[in-house]
This record gives sequence, C-alpha cells and structure tokens, in this order.
Amino acid sequence: MRQSRARTQRVTITDVGHAAGVSPATVSRVLNGTAKVDAVLAGRVQAAVRTLGYHPNAAAQGLAKGRWGTIGVLVPDLANPYFPEILKAVSAVARANGHRVMIMESEENPAVEPELVADLLRSCDGLLLCSPRMRRDQLAELVARAHPMVLVNRIVPGLAVPAISVDFYGGTTSICGHLAQLGHRDVAYLSGPEASWANGERIRALEAAAAFGLRVTVIPAGATAADGGAAAEQALAAGATAVVTYNDLVAQGALARYRQLGVDVPTELSVVGFDNLSLDWSGQATLTTVAMPRDDLGRQAAELLERLMTGSPDTEPKLLPMELLIHETTGPAAR
Repeated sequence: MRQSRARTQRVTITDVGHAAGVSPATVSRVLNGTAKVDAVLAGRVQAAVRTLGYHPNAAAQGLAKGRWGTIGVLVPDLANPYFPEILKAVSAVARANGHRVMIMESEENPAVEPELVADLLRSCDGLLLCSPRMRRDQLAELVARAHPMVLVNRIVPGLAVPAISVDFYGGTTSICGHLAQLGHRDVAYLSGPEASWANGERIRALEAAAAFGLRVTVIPAGATAADGGAAAEQALAAGATAVVTYNDLVAQGALARYRQLGVDVPTELSVVGFDNLSLDWSGQATLTTVAMPRDDLGRQAAELLERLMTGSPDTEPKLLPMELLIHETTGPAAR
C-alpha cells in the first residue's frame, strides 16, 4: 500500500531540487531557460528530471517565459459555416508551430468584442480577429498595445496592423457584371450585419454598379437563412429582377420564401449568393455565388501571425481573389 501511494504521488520541482542537490529556483531556471546556469548543475537537474519522471507544468513555464504557447481567435458567429474551414486551417498552422488555439465568439455583438479580446490578450501570444465588428477607435487601442495581432476580413486604412482579406469588392463587382450581361437593371441587395466591414465593401461595389447600368436597392436583412426569408418579399416590392444576398445562408432563406410564394427562379427572378458555403440544399437549385479560398485565407492569416510573433512584421494589407460560380439561380431578366 505504501509503494502504491509513492507511485501515484506527483513529483514536484522541490523533489527534483533535492535529488539534484540544488534549490527549486535553480531547477526552475534550468527548465525555463530564463537565466544562465552552470553546466554541471544543469546536467544534474536534467538527470534528476529523467530519473524522477518529472513533467513541468506547461502553463507555469509559459508564464515564466512570458509566453503561453497559444494563439487566440475571435469570430462573430461559430454557427455560420463560413468560419469552420478558416479555423481548421488556422489550427493546422498553429499545431505545426507548436501552438494551441483558443477560440471566442462574439455572437455578432460588437459591444462585447473588446472584452473578449482583453481575455485573449491575458493568455495568448498572438491574436487573429476574424471579421471583427468593433469600432475603428477600439481597434486602434488594441494596436497601440503592441501585442501581435492580425485582422482577417477587415482592412482599416491608416492603421498599422497586418491584415488579410478576400476581395469582397471585386467579388461583388463580378456579380454586377454578370447580372448586367443578363439584361438586369433593377437589383435588390439583402444586406448583412451593419457593423460588418465585408458588408460595407459589398455595398460600396453595388453603389458603383451604375457603371453597369444597374439600379440597386439596399434592403436590411442579416446573416442567416431566417433573415433572408424575412426580407425576400421586400425585394419583390422594390421591383427587382435580381436579388443579391449577403451570403449563401441569406440566399437559402430567400429562395425558400420565393418557392412558397410561387416565384420561379430564375425565370421570374434571379438570386445570387455569396461565400460558396457547403449547405444542405435539398430540393433547391444550385446557387449562383462567388467562391472564396477560405482554407487559403485561414492558412495565410495564421502564417502571417506566426511571422509577426517571431519579429517579422508585415503591415501591407493582402487581398485574395474571389471567383464567380454561375449556376442555376440566375438567368435573363424577366421582360
């Protein structure tokens, strides 16, 4: 019974010190590499560690070195299928570099983002802010703290922070060109979250769509299928022959509502999504949408953060191209 208790008793840093004939402080310095220790003493400590089977506490070592071995990621909505592929790529890069990933979600509430970021700052070596909704001045305050941080799908002119995004403006422009070629002139846009920078980029491109001969009506909607269903009829009331949506989820909800109303897509109305999300579209036509390299976006964002954490800053914003995928929900404008 006495031997069993001895085997299950946890070996401490004090035990290692006794075995090596040094103080616990010396053991700590050897294991953490925070100060130079005589080679003979260091050898005795390492030998005692191996003999006793001592396993250092990773969190405690991180605190001693000023590092935690963790990167933090903030996203607005984990239920949105847009983010898992990005997070998967981020996790792969982090793991390859010996880091863990801590994820927090703001539930599309910009007001809680600063508090969540503050929590991440206390326990993470670097941050990825994915589609952050917070105000510019709040981002500026974070940048001033000089903590390694990368913005994903948010570019803030004049703010010296590394940023990478897909080209939402270019992707929306390609949609406008496609609809104009089909003879559409009146277009409704089911707008996304008001605080979304990506949504603002879509609207900016649509405002320039007059160059294609398009008249665009912006209709507040949201980011979910329910939002799309609720706003679908407003597009009809606006006299639109084509509907562009904030994302594929909104398009899914709008298509379901048009099916209930007996509106034929694309004969009577064209519908375009955004993001090329993997959804269960049972019984629905294949959606015309714009695809973005989410895996590449997550990988490059994580690699950018890793370089930043090792002292190789790069604050030049980077845009990844989008690709228009023309499928069954767009057709010639109804006459």
